Amino acid sequence: MKNIDEMKTRFHQTVMDLQNEITREMQKLDPSVRLVEDRWTRSDHAGAPGGGGITRAFNGELFENAGVNTSCVFGKIDPKFAVSLQGTGDEMWAAGISLIIHPRNPRVPTVHANFRMIHQGEKFWFGGGADLTPYYPHEEDFSYFHGVWKKACAPYGKYDEMKKTCDEYFNNHHRGIEMRGIGGIFFDHFNTGNLEKDFSMVMELADQFMPSYFPIVEKRMKESWTPEDEEFMLYRHGRYVEFNLLHDRGTHFGLKSNGRTDSILISLPARCNFGYQWKPKAGSPHEKMWGYYTPRSW
Repeated sequence: MKNIDEMKTRFHQTVMDLQNEITREMQKLDPSVRLVEDRWTRSDHAGAPGGGGITRAFNGELFENAGVNTSCVFGKIDPKFAVSLQGTGDEMWAAGISLIIHPRNPRVPTVHANFRMIHQGEKFWFGGGADLTPYYPHEEDFSYFHGVWKKACAPYGKYDEMKKTCDEYFNNHHRGIEMRGIGGIFFDHFNTGNLEKDFSMVMELADQFMPSYFPIVEKRMKESWTPEDEEFMLYRHGRYVEFNLLHDRGTHFGLKSNGRTDSILISLPARCNFGYQWKPKAGSPHEKMWGYYTPRSW
């Protein structure tokens, strides 16, 4: 694939195809789910047309709230913001998919994933990954999720590196070593110098999102839960909010690049709790689950 414009077009089409596949699967698993689709446009820093995206917001009995969004933005960017990026010049092109799914049942984990391609001046790079935030200690699910990504990364020898990056990044550092969930893989500013090889890797990883997550949903979606399960989930939702607002680079990037605020903040859970020095009850499965929010081998 020699033509970079062809590569960018294919990347954008691929993430839109994935958005459609995820949408169909969510509607199949949760026939009650309500979908609001919003096609939006933006202006670049100079006021010229700067692309846009498709926001899909979900709300249902199984999926309490979720956002599965794609975008393709381009044009002039704030020179101060341009300096903070990895490329050259004050023009940028970026396309990708970003999703967060928050189920209503505490026995079904939250998931986040994104895959993106960015071109700024003379440089290109990729970013993305997927991570799981469970609320109940189904350890076999955690091993399964990591196993899918370990296998997907094997041809590239990148699993250990990407897992470590994920463990370190999705972490509420202001609370010490306390991960948002149980990790997965994460990579940013990825560029080995072989654009076509990097492109192929990211495409193959994006294909693994659905088999990494939806089998877990199907396995757990009919499990009953207790008020204590829900209380624990809501407090961990609070930690999710803390991370997304304080530390998430994707949130900051979207806001600073004149992205659509509602589409960016769709990542937040519909409900959450905060409590002074709240901890789960001693000896409970939730105390056990709390112990999984630290880096470990899977």
